[in-house]
Amino acid sequence: MPSIIALDAMGSDRAPKPEIEGAIQAARQYGVRVLLIGPEATVKSELDRHLLARRLPIEIVHASEFITMEDKVEAIRAKRDSSMRVGLRLVREGHASGFVTAGNTGAAMATAKVVLGAIPGVDRPALAAVFPTITGTAAILLDVGANVDCRPENLEQFAIMGEVYSRAMFGRKGANAAPRVGLLSIGEEEIKGNELTRQAFALIKRLPLHFIGNVEGRDLCNGHVDVIVADGFVGNVALKVSEGVANLVRTTLKESLKATITRQVGALLSRSAFADFKKRLDHTEYGGAPLLGVKGVCIITHGSSNANAIKNAVRVAAEFSERGINEAIERGLAVPPHGPVAAAVAQPR
Repeated sequence: MPSIIALDAMGSDRAPKPEIEGAIQAARQYGVRVLLIGPEATVKSELDRHLLARRLPIEIVHASEFITMEDKVEAIRAKRDSSMRVGLRLVREGHASGFVTAGNTGAAMATAKVVLGAIPGVDRPALAAVFPTITGTAAILLDVGANVDCRPENLEQFAIMGEVYSRAMFGRKGANAAPRVGLLSIGEEEIKGNELTRQAFALIKRLPLHFIGNVEGRDLCNGHVDVIVADGFVGNVALKVSEGVANLVRTTLKESLKATITRQVGALLSRSAFADFKKRLDHTEYGGAPLLGVKGVCIITHGSSNANAIKNAVRVAAEFSERGINEAIERGLAVPPHGPVAAAVAQPR
């Protein structure tokens, strides 16, 4: 049976257009059944513009309300029939394998915590973002904004959840298959950092993980580490800075190529190379950030998401569910600090 993914059709800045186009692409390429959640008349009006959608496993589930980017988190209490709440309720009740939204991040996290609840052993769920690296691998940074203030025990749990997610989604083969886990700090030495990172270092060090110690900002994309642990404040700043730098590099390189290329053959070759380069740095290829630690699959992506980002977010939600990552996180958190964690974490199904 194909995965069934509930998609918030009213989340993005340009909703529902990117959501519907992304749903069509996901249904075509991956065979995923998509439930579009939102005001039926609004969603149907946009969906009817795509004749192809009539032959695809796409349905509309009515929700009379939706949460805007301007709404405060408290809006989740007032808007009981919002597209976020309806979609997450479908996950909780087993009618959908996962939920995807490009809407208000704070509201999505708060709603997921209320509707789905936390996995046993998780004090605070964490958002995990995927970074491309120069070695062609994927690195995971968590938390990137769910928890601005953290305790050392929270970072310890983030390390376990991130390791499980990395192993299941991007697992390497061979003797060195265990994901390398690092703690984001201002220096590699164990004594570096603030009180939070020093205490978290001691807790993560005792876990049965491949912990390589402190890592620095430059390690996010150099391929030397697979899972980078940080509190939500530091992680969110690192994420936004990285996105800004990637955009600067893409824009500058594009302008430089336009200014210097004159010969047609050279232009074609450079255009092909730039397209490949752009795709490697394109965050829309990675499908948003999963909220790790809740009892269900919840993927949160950018409000500026285009159809490609939505398509890949649906793909990630389906893969997350199919590979049993939440069950593996629960097993990993139940393992004693010095137990055989490798036997408890997820292997791709």
